[in-house]
Amino acid sequence: MKAVERFRCHGHHNIRGKHPTTFEITMDPALTPNGDCIIAVASEKGASDLSPEFRRIMVIPGARLTTSLCCGGITVTVRSLGNPGMTFDHPDDMVWRRSTFVCGRTVGISSDYVAATLPPELIKALSAGAVMEVEMVAEIPEEV
Repeated sequence: MKAVERFRCHGHHNIRGKHPTTFEITMDPALTPNGDCIIAVASEKGASDLSPEFRRIMVIPGARLTTSLCCGGITVTVRSLGNPGMTFDHPDDMVWRRSTFVCGRTVGISSDYVAATLPPELIKALSAGAVMEVEMVAEIPEEV
């Protein structure tokens, strides 16, 4: 079982990529320097815009999320997990977390990347305002 979401978002001159436990993509068009977890703005999607199929998969125990962030010739693959408590009801934001905390903005937990560990070249391209292509693949792995 698999579902794929694709969308674009944009960098902004205030992107810092310094947060130690999360990264966020928002539909908001701008941000202040205090938003150190936000890596992209003006997203085409928020959590509540993700398809019903994607959401159904991500709340099944064992669900996995693979997110590809492509910007400025750099591609980063982020691996995360789903959780039965995810609601995907935030209209503007999506958050990937290192922890297992879930709320309406959470799209992935136990993520292997956070804002502070993303490649500096990616953060530099985003802080220059580059467009980022995002692909999110939700799936239930087949048992071996």
